Amino acid sequence: MPADLAVIGLGHLGLPLAQAAVSAGIETVGYDSGPTTDSTLTAAEIRRMSAAGFRVTTNPAELGRVRTAVICAPTRLGADRALDLSAVGEAGRALAARLRPHTTVILESAAHPGVTEEYLRPILEGGSGLRAGRDFHLAYSPSRHDPGNRTHGIANTPKVIGGLTPACTESAAAFYARLTEKVVRARGLREAETVQLLETNYRHVNIALMNEMAVLCHDLGVDLWDVIRCAETKPYGYQAFRPGPGVGGHGIPLDPNYLPHTTRTPGHPLRMVGLAQEINDRMPQYVIQRSATLLNEHGKSARGARVLLLGVTYKPDLADQEGSPAREIASRLVDLGALISYHDPYIAGWRVREQPVPRAESLYEAAADADLTILLQHHRTYDLQGLAVKAQLLLDTRGASPAGAAHRL
Repeated sequence: MPADLAVIGLGHLGLPLAQAAVSAGIETVGYDSGPTTDSTLTAAEIRRMSAAGFRVTTNPAELGRVRTAVICAPTRLGADRALDLSAVGEAGRALAARLRPHTTVILESAAHPGVTEEYLRPILEGGSGLRAGRDFHLAYSPSRHDPGNRTHGIANTPKVIGGLTPACTESAAAFYARLTEKVVRARGLREAETVQLLETNYRHVNIALMNEMAVLCHDLGVDLWDVIRCAETKPYGYQAFRPGPGVGGHGIPLDPNYLPHTTRTPGHPLRMVGLAQEINDRMPQYVIQRSATLLNEHGKSARGARVLLLGVTYKPDLADQEGSPAREIASRLVDLGALISYHDPYIAGWRVREQPVPRAESLYEAAADADLTILLQHHRTYDLQGLAVKAQLLLDTRGASPAGAAHRL
């Protein structure tokens, strides 16, 4: 059965996009060669999508029957900190073999400037025999999906579009205009791709600043959380960011030093991004340092200490663990000889170094038994005032507890 739209890749980007399209009355098919990995949509929401006509397929032949195809394949940083585009390439090849004239192809996956034109375009053209900009439309749109955000969704978040040609831009804009209230046209593909680069790096650089402030303020005996509370009353020139035990999520900070040689620019642009990543990567170790110091101040050693980790996801009130610092923190605690357990209302089972971590069934009893409880993620269900009373020691890395109720980062 033909559909208007194919969403290729049903992860944290693809499924929410498909949900928005189905809600807008667009006949949508989801294609993924692997299992669905999105954890922000509930089973009930997916059932409602299916009832409204949404279909999931592993048959690439379905891709040849749509007017618009949006590639939402995952991209992650490899061990060498270069962007892994293999899933985008796989999606492009599956689509190219069935690509029809006049189809609009849009890439939403995180990508550095040049990926759409220099990497995806040759795959699509080589596999289809068609020319981008002449026989089919090609565009890039940075995803602005924020999992768990109850205020801003696809419908009320402006969508940036950049096409290979002006006609490509207009075709993609016409599609997104069916989903969102405002479409913003970039000059071209690279401008749209660089929007993603700027937005993600902006977040990482500012979080890094706050993480450095957290360390400084602790050393000075200053309550950083009160400083932030006061600073965010300024109505201009300041946007509040907060420190934490590390930076997780799907947003990828891209340092130009790790871009392909064809994309690099002379010199060392965006050196701040590399420094920000270095600072943010140090935060799990800083949490360990603070934990060991707290235990020592209370006459206990990290070796043999019972440590309870609260919240192991990267974001509050979600089951998504992508990039969460919890696993590294747990691993470092194990190296120190600590006996770790965890509690998270969204994670039924958790493993570190391929070993299962005991899950606390009774939160308050576990906190009372633990020598140290570390809040890594502030889920809404956590009563931090109550936990502070029960816990022998509580380290709050999110600044969510009332002043004086816990040791805060």
